[in-house]
Amino acid sequence: MREKKKQILVVDDEPAWLKSMAVMLRKEGYQVKEAQSAAEALALLAKYTPDLIVSDLTMPDMNGFDLLDKIRKQPTISSTPIVFFSAIDDFYAKKVARELGAKACLPKPYDKDDMVSILKQYLPQ
Repeated sequence: MREKKKQILVVDDEPAWLKSMAVMLRKEGYQVKEAQSAAEALALLAKYTPDLIVSDLTMPDMNGFDLLDKIRKQPTISSTPIVFFSAIDDFYAKKVARELGAKACLPKPYDKDDMVSILKQYLPQ
């Protein structure tokens, strides 16, 4: 029996980052949905449950912390692992991300091998 591809939702307001992350993850064998804002991500999450969410931290409509807070309040997706990536390489941001329950907070530009390793670590088996 073939294993079902893991599904990942990528959220980023910058089209270039969104596309590069989605392309890289598809090449790694994942099914990927893309959202260009936190609001778009929440709309997708109302009808779709990914295995993991990768989100930018700084977005104009709602930051990643607020997105994570909203996700944690929705029973159907509250336990979905979330990995942040951000151009802000800030100790405080990483600390807050962990305190809120994010699995990791990686810098932009991200290292492909680091990203894949982190995702494999936190994707449900």
